[in-house]
Amino acid sequence: MPDLPKLLEVLEATWPPTSTKQIGGWTIRDGAGGSKRVSAATGSGDIAVAEAAMETPLFQMRGDQPEDAALEARGYGRIDPTTLYAAPVETLATELPPRVTTFEIWEPLHIMREIWAVGGIGPARVAVMERVAGPKTGLFGRIDNKPAGAGFVAIHDGIAMIHALEVLDAHRRKGLGLYMMRQAAFWAQRNRASHIALAVTEANEAANALYAGLGLTPMGGYHYRIKQGETPT
Repeated sequence: MPDLPKLLEVLEATWPPTSTKQIGGWTIRDGAGGSKRVSAATGSGDIAVAEAAMETPLFQMRGDQPEDAALEARGYGRIDPTTLYAAPVETLATELPPRVTTFEIWEPLHIMREIWAVGGIGPARVAVMERVAGPKTGLFGRIDNKPAGAGFVAIHDGIAMIHALEVLDAHRRKGLGLYMMRQAAFWAQRNRASHIALAVTEANEAANALYAGLGLTPMGGYHYRIKQGETPT
């Protein structure tokens, strides 16, 4: 099983910022509005140095870093604790979804972009998907003969990472999330990935229950620190 550092490497490769720079022990990212994941600073060092390099200071804390307590003391609140899950591909690639339920499509269809937009995944985040250099595809889901879900999956170093999995509210609890996960696993298997992984916030109880039920294992996680009163990207 890939460990947490490996999963974080894959996460960055399959959801990349526009650019990064190294300053005083920190990696500073320009995410161009593509979510906290591609905009947060990571690393270790003088916090003031990292703050000066960012328009809106945002930090991603991984594990038990001493900077975490230091950021709290400087007025940074803790938000979006997130768990990374992983499993061998064959754990999910066991049963094909029903016919005409899930599809692998790239470039994304207009309806996929509309579904993502409902879930807050707008053009800046779709641009992140477009930046990915390795094997990738979009996931499109239908249920009750209606468009209902969209997602994205990409591979780095033999690990397929799922992102932006969104099912419209009216079509949840009908099994579509499970079907899309299985579709992603079969795609990953055909593209010679050994494992499948994803990141999900702890607050998303339904998604955490789905992934645990599918046999994915929590491998650790991270959270963000942002100044109280600031609005995260």
